[in-house]
Amino acid sequence: MKIVEVNQENFEEEVLKSDKKVLADFYADWCGPCKMIRPVIEEIADNNDAVKFVSVNIENEEELAEKYSVSSIPCLVIFENGEEIKRNVGLISKNDIEKMIGK
Repeated sequence: MKIVEVNQENFEEEVLKSDKKVLADFYADWCGPCKMIRPVIEEIADNNDAVKFVSVNIENEEELAEKYSVSSIPCLVIFENGEEIKRNVGLISKNDIEKMIGK
């Protein structure tokens, strides 16, 4: 499953109204740890159909970053039924990401 780039226009539809649990990766292109965690998220996404994976570029989507209180990145937020249920800020392992999504 590929990672869907979301923005202000499609965030509600892709994340809040999703019938699946969603992992949202808040990132920026200049962020070193974000670049390190991205391949790990892609690998997990390729092997997990139960969870939807999306990314939010905070440079382009400042309103979303502010709305969800993203002050440090990478910031992984798990949404279920339109509500935030878990959050992690900073670089974490593949195993820890899988624990976050309940694999």
